[in-house]
Amino acid sequence: MEQPKSLMENLLGLLRVRVKRGINLAVRDVRSSDPYVVLKMGKQKLKTRVIKKNVNPEWNEDITFSVLDPNLPILLTVYDHDTFSKDDKMGDAEIEMLPFIEALRMNISGLPSGTVISRIQPSKQNCMANESCITYTSGKVIQDIILRLRNVECGEVEIQLHWIDLPGCKGL
Repeated sequence: MEQPKSLMENLLGLLRVRVKRGINLAVRDVRSSDPYVVLKMGKQKLKTRVIKKNVNPEWNEDITFSVLDPNLPILLTVYDHDTFSKDDKMGDAEIEMLPFIEALRMNISGLPSGTVISRIQPSKQNCMANESCITYTSGKVIQDIILRLRNVECGEVEIQLHWIDLPGCKGL
C-alpha cells in the first residue's frame, strides 16, 4: 500500500495576498459602509478586519494561502458589517493565479528592481479594472491588481500577490 502523501509533498508553496485598499465601495448603511474582505480558495477562507464608516478603506493586510492547485481561483467578496443583521454583500471578484504562477515558473533572478515581467490586460474573462503588471521587485516576483467588483453598483479593491517558497515542499 502506498503511503498517503503528506501536505508538504503536495504543497506548491504559499501565496500571500496583500489586501491594500478599497476604492469607492458601495454605500450599504445610511451614508457609508463598514467594509471587510473575505478571501476564499478551495476550502481555505480568511478575512480582513472591519473598517468602520469608510467606502475608501485602507486594510493593508496580508492573507496567506497554502497552494496545492494553481488552477484554483481566489474568490474575493466585500461585505458590509452589520451589528444586528446579516452582513450585506458589497460585490465580489475572482483572481486568477495562473499568469502569476507562470511568471514565477520562469525562474527569473538578478533583474533590476521594478522590471516588468508581464502585463495582463483587463477582459471579460477577468475582473481587472485596468492593466495588471507582474514585476520583479527587490528580488521577488510581485503582481499588483486592481479588481473591479461584480454584482454591485460600484467599487474596486487593490491587492498584491507575492509567493513564498517553503523548504521541504514540492514547489512550482
